Amino acid sequence: MDERDYWLGFSTVSGIGPAKFRKLLQEFGTAKAAWKAKRLDFSIEKYLEELKKKDVWFLTLLDDDYPELLKQIKNPPFVLYGRGGPVKSNPSRQGSSSASLRVHAVGSPSSFATPQPTIAVVGARRTTQYGREVTKFLTAELVASGLTIVSGLALGVDAVSHVTALENNGKTIAVLGCGVDCCNPRENQSIYDDILKSGNCIVSEFPLGMKPTQWTFPARNRIIAGLSQAVLVTEGAEDSGSLITAKFALSFGRRVFAVPGPIMSLMSRGPYALIQKGAKLVTSGEDVISKLKISNFKFPISKKTKIKGTKDENMILKLLENEPLHFDELVRKTKFDSAKLSGILSLLEIKGLIKTSGGGIFSV
Repeated sequence: MDERDYWLGFSTVSGIGPAKFRKLLQEFGTAKAAWKAKRLDFSIEKYLEELKKKDVWFLTLLDDDYPELLKQIKNPPFVLYGRGGPVKSNPSRQGSSSASLRVHAVGSPSSFATPQPTIAVVGARRTTQYGREVTKFLTAELVASGLTIVSGLALGVDAVSHVTALENNGKTIAVLGCGVDCCNPRENQSIYDDILKSGNCIVSEFPLGMKPTQWTFPARNRIIAGLSQAVLVTEGAEDSGSLITAKFALSFGRRVFAVPGPIMSLMSRGPYALIQKGAKLVTSGEDVISKLKISNFKFPISKKTKIKGTKDENMILKLLENEPLHFDELVRKTKFDSAKLSGILSLLEIKGLIKTSGGGIFSV
Protein backbone atom coordinates (compact mmCIF):
# COMPACT_ATOMS: atom_id res chain seq x y z
CA MET A 1 0.00 0.00 0.00
CA ASP A 2 1.15 3.54 -0.66
CA GLU A 3 0.86 6.72 1.41
CA ARG A 4 -2.50 7.79 0.04
CA ASP A 5 -4.00 4.45 1.13
CA TYR A 6 -3.16 5.33 4.73
CA TRP A 7 -4.78 8.73 4.25
CA LEU A 8 -7.87 6.79 3.17
CA GLY A 9 -7.66 4.62 6.27
CA PHE A 10 -7.64 7.63 8.59
CA SER A 11 -10.75 9.02 6.85
CA THR A 12 -12.68 6.10 8.33
CA VAL A 13 -11.54 6.70 11.91
CA SER A 14 -14.15 8.40 14.06
CA GLY A 15 -12.98 11.66 15.63
CA ILE A 16 -10.21 12.37 13.13
CA GLY A 17 -11.04 15.38 11.01
CA PRO A 18 -8.80 17.59 8.87
CA ALA A 19 -7.27 19.49 11.81
CA LYS A 20 -6.46 16.39 13.89
CA PHE A 21 -5.13 14.55 10.84
CA ARG A 22 -2.82 17.47 10.09
CA LYS A 23 -1.45 17.25 13.63
CA LEU A 24 -0.81 13.52 13.16
CA LEU A 25 1.20 14.26 10.02
CA GLN A 26 3.19 16.90 11.87
CA GLU A 27 3.92 14.45 14.68
CA PHE A 28 4.73 11.32 12.66
CA GLY A 29 5.76 12.72 9.29
CA THR A 30 3.57 10.37 7.22
CA ALA A 31 0.14 8.79 7.49
CA LYS A 32 1.75 5.37 7.20
CA ALA A 33 3.95 5.99 10.23
CA ALA A 34 1.01 7.34 12.23
CA TRP A 35 -1.15 4.34 11.30
CA LYS A 36 1.46 1.85 12.39
CA ALA A 37 2.13 3.75 15.60
CA LYS A 38 -1.56 3.81 16.49
CA ARG A 39 -1.93 0.10 15.60
CA LEU A 40 -5.46 0.65 14.36
CA ASP A 41 -7.56 -2.50 13.96
CA PHE A 42 -8.95 -1.85 10.47
CA SER A 43 -8.21 -3.48 7.13
CA ILE A 44 -7.44 -0.83 4.54
CA GLU A 45 -7.11 -3.57 1.90
CA LYS A 46 -10.68 -4.80 2.48
CA TYR A 47 -11.95 -1.22 2.48
CA LEU A 48 -10.26 -0.62 -0.90
CA GLU A 49 -12.05 -3.65 -2.27
CA GLU A 50 -15.37 -2.34 -0.93
CA LEU A 51 -14.76 0.97 -2.71
CA LYS A 52 -14.05 -0.89 -5.92
CA LYS A 53 -17.25 -2.96 -5.67
CA LYS A 54 -19.32 0.20 -5.20
CA ASP A 55 -17.53 2.13 -7.97
CA VAL A 56 -16.35 4.75 -5.50
CA TRP A 57 -13.18 6.71 -6.18
CA PHE A 58 -11.31 8.88 -3.74
CA LEU A 59 -8.92 11.79 -3.82
CA THR A 60 -6.46 12.96 -1.21
CA LEU A 61 -4.71 16.27 -0.82
CA LEU A 62 -1.69 14.48 -2.30
CA ASP A 63 -3.44 14.04 -5.67
CA ASP A 64 -3.17 16.39 -8.64
CA ASP A 65 -6.89 15.89 -9.38
CA TYR A 66 -7.93 17.26 -5.99
CA PRO A 67 -10.08 20.40 -6.62
CA GLU A 68 -7.88 23.49 -6.46
CA LEU A 69 -10.68 25.67 -5.07
CA LEU A 70 -11.28 23.22 -2.24
CA LYS A 71 -7.57 23.18 -1.37
CA GLN A 72 -7.77 26.91 -0.69
CA ILE A 73 -10.22 26.72 2.23
CA LYS A 74 -9.39 26.30 5.89
CA ASN A 75 -9.25 22.61 6.85
CA PRO A 76 -10.13 21.07 3.48
CA PRO A 77 -11.13 17.38 3.58
CA PHE A 78 -7.95 15.30 3.53
CA VAL A 79 -9.90 12.61 1.67
CA LEU A 80 -12.76 13.28 -0.74
CA TYR A 81 -14.91 10.33 -1.84
CA GLY A 82 -16.77 10.39 -5.12
CA ARG A 83 -19.09 8.51 -7.42
CA GLY A 84 -19.76 9.23 -11.07
CA GLY A 85 -17.96 11.29 -13.64
CA PRO A 86 -16.68 9.96 -16.97
CA VAL A 87 -14.72 6.74 -16.53
CA LYS A 88 -11.30 7.18 -18.12
CA SER A 89 -8.33 4.89 -17.78
CA ASN A 90 -5.15 6.64 -16.75
CA PRO A 91 -2.13 5.35 -18.73
CA SER A 92 0.22 6.10 -15.86
CA ARG A 93 -1.74 3.72 -13.67
CA GLN A 94 -2.23 0.85 -16.10
CA GLY A 95 -0.43 -2.35 -15.23
CA SER A 96 -0.13 -1.46 -11.56
CA SER A 97 -0.97 -4.16 -9.05
CA SER A 98 -1.95 -1.62 -6.39
CA ALA A 99 -5.60 -1.97 -5.40
CA SER A 100 -5.78 1.75 -4.56
CA LEU A 101 -4.70 2.73 -8.07
CA ARG A 102 -7.33 0.51 -9.63
CA VAL A 103 -10.00 1.99 -7.38
CA HIS A 104 -8.88 5.51 -8.28
CA ALA A 105 -9.55 4.77 -11.96
CA VAL A 106 -13.09 3.47 -11.37
CA GLY A 107 -15.46 6.39 -11.90
CA SER A 108 -12.89 9.01 -12.81
CA PRO A 109 -12.90 12.38 -11.02
CA SER A 110 -12.07 13.99 -14.37
CA SER A 111 -14.62 16.77 -13.86
CA PHE A 112 -12.23 18.09 -11.22
CA ALA A 113 -9.16 17.52 -13.36
CA THR A 114 -10.65 19.77 -16.06
CA PRO A 115 -11.78 22.85 -14.14
CA GLN A 116 -15.04 24.51 -15.17
CA PRO A 117 -16.54 27.57 -13.47
CA THR A 118 -18.69 26.48 -10.53
CA ILE A 119 -21.48 28.12 -8.57
CA ALA A 120 -23.43 26.78 -5.62
CA VAL A 121 -27.21 27.18 -5.84
CA VAL A 122 -28.78 26.68 -2.42
CA GLY A 123 -31.86 27.63 -0.43
CA ALA A 124 -34.80 26.48 1.62
CA ARG A 125 -35.93 22.88 1.92
CA ARG A 126 -39.56 24.00 2.23
CA THR A 127 -39.79 26.15 -0.85
CA THR A 128 -42.60 28.32 -2.15
CA GLN A 129 -43.78 28.30 -5.74
CA TYR A 130 -41.87 31.54 -6.18
CA GLY A 131 -38.66 29.97 -4.87
CA ARG A 132 -38.96 26.96 -7.16
CA GLU A 133 -39.64 29.11 -10.23
CA VAL A 134 -36.76 31.50 -9.47
CA THR A 135 -34.37 28.60 -8.90
CA LYS A 136 -35.36 26.98 -12.20
CA PHE A 137 -35.10 30.24 -14.11
CA LEU A 138 -31.68 31.27 -12.79
CA THR A 139 -30.17 27.78 -12.80
CA ALA A 140 -31.14 27.30 -16.45
CA GLU A 141 -29.44 30.58 -17.36
CA LEU A 142 -26.29 29.75 -15.40
CA VAL A 143 -26.04 26.30 -16.98
CA ALA A 144 -26.51 27.84 -20.43
CA SER A 145 -23.57 30.11 -19.63
CA GLY A 146 -21.33 27.12 -18.93
CA LEU A 147 -21.33 27.01 -15.14
CA THR A 148 -21.36 23.77 -13.14
CA ILE A 149 -24.06 23.76 -10.46
CA VAL A 150 -22.99 22.63 -6.98
CA SER A 151 -25.61 21.83 -4.34
CA GLY A 152 -26.43 19.49 -1.48
CA LEU A 153 -29.11 17.12 -2.85
CA ALA A 154 -31.50 18.26 -0.10
CA LEU A 155 -35.23 18.69 -0.62
CA GLY A 156 -36.36 22.04 -2.01
CA VAL A 157 -33.97 24.41 -3.74
CA ASP A 158 -31.09 21.90 -3.87
CA ALA A 159 -33.20 19.31 -5.66
CA VAL A 160 -34.62 21.89 -8.09
CA SER A 161 -31.14 23.16 -8.98
CA HIS A 162 -29.78 19.65 -9.67
CA VAL A 163 -32.82 18.64 -11.74
CA THR A 164 -32.77 21.90 -13.73
CA ALA A 165 -29.07 21.46 -14.51
CA LEU A 166 -29.71 17.91 -15.76
CA GLU A 167 -32.77 18.94 -17.79
CA ASN A 168 -30.68 21.58 -19.54
CA ASN A 169 -27.80 19.16 -20.28
CA GLY A 170 -25.59 20.95 -17.80
CA LYS A 171 -23.07 19.75 -15.24
CA THR A 172 -23.82 19.37 -11.56
CA ILE A 173 -22.04 18.18 -8.42
CA ALA A 174 -23.97 16.91 -5.39
CA VAL A 175 -22.24 17.15 -2.01
CA LEU A 176 -23.60 14.80 0.66
CA GLY A 177 -23.70 14.98 4.43
CA CYS A 178 -23.39 11.18 4.58
CA GLY A 179 -21.40 8.45 2.87
CA VAL A 180 -21.25 8.81 -0.90
CA ASP A 181 -22.86 5.38 -1.30
CA CYS A 182 -26.01 6.57 0.49
CA CYS A 183 -28.77 8.85 -0.75
CA ASN A 184 -30.12 11.29 1.80
CA PRO A 185 -32.97 12.11 1.77
CA ARG A 186 -34.38 8.92 0.28
CA GLU A 187 -36.99 10.98 -1.59
CA ASN A 188 -34.23 12.20 -3.90
CA GLN A 189 -33.01 8.74 -4.92
CA SER A 190 -34.10 9.30 -8.52
CA ILE A 191 -32.07 12.54 -8.68
CA TYR A 192 -29.07 10.74 -7.16
CA ASP A 193 -29.37 8.04 -9.84
CA ASP A 194 -29.82 10.56 -12.68
CA ILE A 195 -26.71 12.47 -11.61
CA LEU A 196 -24.66 9.29 -11.94
CA LYS A 197 -26.29 8.15 -15.19
CA SER A 198 -25.56 11.52 -16.80
CA GLY A 199 -21.84 11.37 -16.01
CA ASN A 200 -21.98 13.92 -13.21
CA CYS A 201 -20.51 13.61 -9.73
CA ILE A 202 -21.58 12.92 -6.16
CA VAL A 203 -18.96 13.64 -3.49
CA SER A 204 -18.55 13.49 0.29
CA GLU A 205 -15.80 13.59 2.88
CA PHE A 206 -17.49 10.89 4.96
CA PRO A 207 -16.67 7.15 4.74
CA LEU A 208 -18.87 4.53 3.14
CA GLY A 209 -22.11 3.79 4.94
CA MET A 210 -21.95 6.78 7.29
CA LYS A 211 -25.38 8.15 8.15
CA PRO A 212 -26.04 11.90 8.34
CA THR A 213 -25.94 13.60 11.73
CA GLN A 214 -26.59 17.12 12.95
CA TRP A 215 -22.93 18.11 12.56
CA THR A 216 -22.34 16.54 9.14
CA PHE A 217 -24.56 19.06 7.35
CA PRO A 218 -22.58 22.19 8.31
CA ALA A 219 -19.44 20.23 7.31
CA ARG A 220 -21.15 19.43 4.00
CA ASN A 221 -22.05 23.11 3.52
CA ARG A 222 -18.39 24.14 3.86
CA ILE A 223 -17.50 21.76 1.01
CA ILE A 224 -20.30 23.15 -1.17
CA ALA A 225 -18.89 26.64 -0.66
CA GLY A 226 -15.32 25.37 -1.04
CA LEU A 227 -15.98 23.78 -4.43
CA SER A 228 -17.68 26.93 -5.75
CA GLN A 229 -16.46 30.25 -7.07
CA ALA A 230 -19.66 31.81 -5.75
CA VAL A 231 -22.84 30.96 -3.85
CA LEU A 232 -26.34 31.90 -4.98
CA VAL A 233 -29.14 31.81 -2.38
CA THR A 234 -32.54 31.84 -4.07
CA GLU A 235 -34.83 31.48 -1.06
CA GLY A 236 -34.59 30.78 2.66
CA ALA A 237 -35.61 31.81 6.15
CA GLU A 238 -33.24 33.66 8.44
CA ASP A 239 -32.15 30.38 10.06
CA SER A 240 -31.82 28.49 6.77
CA GLY A 241 -28.82 26.21 6.36
CA SER A 242 -28.16 27.97 3.06
CA LEU A 243 -27.03 31.01 5.05
CA ILE A 244 -24.37 28.80 6.68
CA THR A 245 -23.12 27.97 3.18
CA ALA A 246 -23.11 31.69 2.34
CA LYS A 247 -21.13 32.49 5.51
CA PHE A 248 -18.55 29.87 4.61
CA ALA A 249 -18.29 31.37 1.13
CA LEU A 250 -17.66 34.84 2.55
CA SER A 251 -15.01 33.48 4.91
CA PHE A 252 -13.31 31.82 1.91
CA GLY A 253 -13.32 35.08 -0.04
CA ARG A 254 -15.96 33.87 -2.50
CA ARG A 255 -18.81 35.99 -3.87
CA VAL A 256 -22.33 35.63 -2.53
CA PHE A 257 -25.47 36.39 -4.56
CA ALA A 258 -29.05 36.55 -3.29
CA VAL A 259 -32.45 36.79 -4.94
CA PRO A 260 -34.98 39.33 -3.64
CA GLY A 261 -38.39 37.86 -2.92
CA PRO A 262 -41.82 38.99 -1.75
CA ILE A 263 -41.25 41.18 1.31
CA MET A 264 -44.14 39.53 3.17
CA SER A 265 -42.73 36.03 2.80
CA LEU A 266 -40.69 34.48 5.62
CA MET A 267 -38.73 32.64 2.92
CA SER A 268 -37.41 35.99 1.65
CA ARG A 269 -35.77 37.00 4.91
CA GLY A 270 -32.59 34.99 4.38
CA PRO A 271 -31.72 36.55 1.00
CA TYR A 272 -32.62 40.04 2.22
CA ALA A 273 -30.39 39.58 5.28
CA LEU A 274 -27.51 38.60 2.95
CA ILE A 275 -28.19 41.59 0.68
CA GLN A 276 -28.06 43.92 3.70
CA LYS A 277 -24.66 42.44 4.56
CA GLY A 278 -23.30 43.09 1.09
CA ALA A 279 -24.42 40.15 -1.06
CA LYS A 280 -25.05 41.06 -4.69
CA LEU A 281 -28.76 41.34 -5.51
CA VAL A 282 -29.56 39.10 -8.47
CA THR A 283 -32.44 39.35 -10.93
CA SER A 284 -30.89 37.42 -13.83
CA GLY A 285 -28.12 34.99 -14.66
CA GLU A 286 -26.32 37.83 -16.40
CA ASP A 287 -25.94 39.61 -13.02
CA VAL A 288 -23.89 36.63 -11.83
CA ILE A 289 -21.80 36.19 -14.96
CA SER A 290 -20.87 39.87 -15.16
CA LYS A 291 -19.75 40.02 -11.54
CA LEU A 292 -17.71 36.80 -11.69
CA LYS A 293 -15.87 38.13 -14.77
CA ILE A 294 -15.44 34.63 -16.14
CA SER A 295 -13.25 34.72 -19.23
CA ASN A 296 -14.33 32.84 -22.38
CA PHE A 297 -17.92 32.56 -21.15
CA LYS A 298 -20.66 34.57 -22.84
CA PHE A 299 -24.20 34.99 -21.64
CA PRO A 300 -26.27 33.30 -24.35
CA ILE A 301 -29.82 34.28 -23.47
CA SER A 302 -31.16 37.51 -24.92
CA LYS A 303 -33.31 39.59 -22.63
CA LYS A 304 -35.72 39.76 -25.54
CA THR A 305 -36.21 36.00 -25.43
CA LYS A 306 -39.84 35.27 -24.78
CA ILE A 307 -40.21 33.30 -21.58
CA LYS A 308 -43.31 31.19 -21.19
CA GLY A 309 -45.29 32.22 -18.13
CA THR A 310 -47.55 30.23 -15.84
CA LYS A 311 -51.35 30.54 -16.00
CA ASP A 312 -51.36 33.12 -13.19
CA GLU A 313 -48.45 35.05 -14.74
CA ASN A 314 -50.18 35.16 -18.11
CA MET A 315 -53.34 36.50 -16.48
CA ILE A 316 -51.39 39.41 -15.02
CA LEU A 317 -49.53 40.04 -18.28
CA LYS A 318 -52.90 40.17 -20.08
CA LEU A 319 -54.19 42.74 -17.61
CA LEU A 320 -51.11 44.92 -18.11
CA GLU A 321 -51.14 44.73 -21.91
CA ASN A 322 -53.04 47.99 -22.42
CA GLU A 323 -52.27 50.04 -19.34
CA PRO A 324 -50.15 50.16 -16.18
CA LEU A 325 -52.03 49.12 -13.05
CA HIS A 326 -51.58 49.74 -9.34
CA PHE A 327 -50.96 46.79 -7.02
CA ASP A 328 -54.36 47.26 -5.34
CA GLU A 329 -56.11 47.24 -8.71
CA LEU A 330 -54.34 44.01 -9.62
CA VAL A 331 -55.49 42.46 -6.35
CA ARG A 332 -59.07 43.44 -7.19
CA LYS A 333 -58.94 42.16 -10.77
CA THR A 334 -57.10 38.88 -10.11
CA LYS A 335 -58.72 38.16 -6.74
CA PHE A 336 -55.31 36.94 -5.51
CA ASP A 337 -54.33 37.66 -1.92
CA SER A 338 -51.59 40.26 -1.48
CA ALA A 339 -48.83 37.73 -0.62
CA LYS A 340 -49.52 35.56 -3.66
CA LEU A 341 -49.71 38.54 -6.03
CA SER A 342 -46.52 40.03 -4.60
CA GLY A 343 -44.67 36.77 -5.28
CA ILE A 344 -45.92 36.51 -8.87
CA LEU A 345 -45.06 40.15 -9.61
CA SER A 346 -41.55 39.70 -8.18
CA LEU A 347 -40.97 36.66 -10.38
CA LEU A 348 -42.26 38.48 -13.47
CA GLU A 349 -39.83 41.32 -12.73
CA ILE A 350 -36.93 38.88 -12.42
CA LYS A 351 -37.92 37.32 -15.74
CA GLY A 352 -37.87 40.78 -17.28
CA LEU A 353 -41.54 40.57 -18.31
CA ILE A 354 -42.82 43.52 -16.28
CA LYS A 355 -41.39 46.58 -14.57
CA THR A 356 -42.44 48.88 -11.74
CA SER A 357 -42.27 52.64 -11.97
CA GLY A 358 -42.59 53.20 -8.22
CA GLY A 359 -45.66 53.86 -6.10
CA GLY A 360 -46.89 50.32 -6.67
CA ILE A 361 -47.54 50.82 -10.41
CA PHE A 362 -46.73 47.90 -12.71
CA SER A 363 -46.44 47.78 -16.51
CA VAL A 364 -45.09 45.51 -19.27
